[in-house]
Amino acid sequence: MKSDAKPSIEFEMWKGALLPAITVGVLGIIGFGLTRGRAGAIGSLLANFIVVIFFAIHLAISKVSAKMDPMLTMMLAMFSYFGKMLILGAFLLLVVKKIAPDTLDRLSFGVVAIAITFAWLAGEIRAFLKLRLTLPMPKK
Repeated sequence: MKSDAKPSIEFEMWKGALLPAITVGVLGIIGFGLTRGRAGAIGSLLANFIVVIFFAIHLAISKVSAKMDPMLTMMLAMFSYFGKMLILGAFLLLVVKKIAPDTLDRLSFGVVAIAITFAWLAGEIRAFLKLRLTLPMPKK
């Protein structure tokens, strides 16, 4: 029996964003691994993990809140954003204070995190534009 169920918007955006993000991430791991050694590869790998998890949580919350009241959705989005910022800040503080720079290269981490962020957002925007969503027009 053939299913006519379409994949969700969030899944399509996740698919569209993940490929460019992972591609940029792998190139970052290889590039910084060759130029800055093991510490560069570890920094790049950690940046891959953090950025992909950060954006995947955003899409998961979007999926969960799709049918909720708009005010509840906004509250959930703000709570999620605040929580992610606190966790990310604590994580970065922990990395700076507890992990030696010769173990994890900070430059590699920062450059790859920014590059993956741009790649993810570009892929997500491209995937969203390909969806060709139709919005209902308001009645007069």
